[in-house]
Amino acid sequence: MTSMASMAAVKYRRGELHEFQAAGQDFIYLVAAGAIFALDEGASDVLRRLGERGMSHAELVDALVVHGHARGDAEELIGELRYVRGIVADTVTPLAAEGPTSPPADFPLQALVLNITNQCNLACTYCYEFGADKIATPAGKPKYMTLETATASVDFLLAQSAGRQSVHITFFGGETLMNFKLLRQVVEYARERVAKQGRAIGFSLTTNATLLTDEIIDFLAENEIGVTVSMDGPPDLQDKRRVDKRGRGTYRIIEPKLRKLIARHNTRAITARVTLTDGVTDVVRIYRHLKDDLGFDEVGFAPVTNSGDQAYALDNRGMDGVVADFHLLANEWLEYALRGQRHGFSNVSETIGELIQGANKSHPCGAAIGLLGVSPSGDLSPCHRFTDADTHSLGHVSSGVDSAKREDFLARGHVSAKYECQSCWARPLCAGGCHHEAFVRYGDTGHANLHYCDWIRQWTDTCLRIYGAVSAQNPQFLERLAERKALS
Repeated sequence: MTSMASMAAVKYRRGELHEFQAAGQDFIYLVAAGAIFALDEGASDVLRRLGERGMSHAELVDALVVHGHARGDAEELIGELRYVRGIVADTVTPLAAEGPTSPPADFPLQALVLNITNQCNLACTYCYEFGADKIATPAGKPKYMTLETATASVDFLLAQSAGRQSVHITFFGGETLMNFKLLRQVVEYARERVAKQGRAIGFSLTTNATLLTDEIIDFLAENEIGVTVSMDGPPDLQDKRRVDKRGRGTYRIIEPKLRKLIARHNTRAITARVTLTDGVTDVVRIYRHLKDDLGFDEVGFAPVTNSGDQAYALDNRGMDGVVADFHLLANEWLEYALRGQRHGFSNVSETIGELIQGANKSHPCGAAIGLLGVSPSGDLSPCHRFTDADTHSLGHVSSGVDSAKREDFLARGHVSAKYECQSCWARPLCAGGCHHEAFVRYGDTGHANLHYCDWIRQWTDTCLRIYGAVSAQNPQFLERLAERKALS
């Protein structure tokens, strides 16, 4: 048993944490745990007194007593802060060295992204499909996935997802709907297979919406298939870079089709995914048009993936404008949440969802962990963005995953392998950023996305403040959001 004398001699320092305020309340975000705690006056007092130099147990207790805390209460408060790692003893291994553990090698699959074609009917000027990690469809490889490869992919998913009651397939391209016949066949086959196993399966797809028809819309609605539309906003912004093979804008083609889709497909959320490029940075105007004018359920934004040299790349001024608009919409999201209403700005919703779950990521996403991409030929990749990039192949649906390649990919992508991340308090949510973005920008999937670090920290702090305010003033909203995320 630890003696009182030895306990008194223990010296404490602050744990690795990020302090913030919301709704007049002090909070801390504990980096090692990915957890958020509201602080009462006593806990705030402890952290203030520790400062940078640290204090012994005896000094800390005495300081709290002098400032109005009962000795027993001071001891209890110190114990609570030690338990949650808000404060740590000097004998404890630094939290930055602990980090999240990697998933086991036999971690079961949750989802596949089937690239059922790598062909597209558009010629968007920023498309990564044949970007820095690939140049064209390799000779001898199919441009469209066959039924044989698709059914083998379904069988592979079911075999590799042992223990999971529910799995998911996302259809992707190219333009996904150029192979709609196969998509329909896969849905029917997969449903039959999971029914025999007493399991469930969900489906989603990404599309540019140009090929939507009444038949396709009805099929998507009847089969509860989630739809994400790649779209960049009102006509002038949509038509700037999302053009057809002859360089013509596409808004006029997709607008009536989208109105039909949103009006008739009410079994799953219809979301928009916007790519921000030079000249396409008016986030608020884009959001208003897609959410309010067209009726999308959720709208999410992401800067273009690029090496930094392309003409369409965002410069610092453009990014500053994006960040300013993000914060305007974030404030709206908070106002809606406090009224118990859903907003639709998914960049906030997704981060808040991760905060609710207490995310503490070893890797930026589920690539090569619970998710794999499948090319038209059946090659496996870490995710859909690496499809048909031979240097990132992880095997084939017919022969399985190459364990050595997968382990190498994950080892390089682990947050603990990224030196710059070790001093960053936002790493539990970021883990260094997208593997594909890192490869395109730095030529290394395990490189931290340093060009976004300041923005990520600022954005994470904003979402923490939103979380704190809602948890203090309308906690039931967070409970409902958690339930929706669990069902999606």
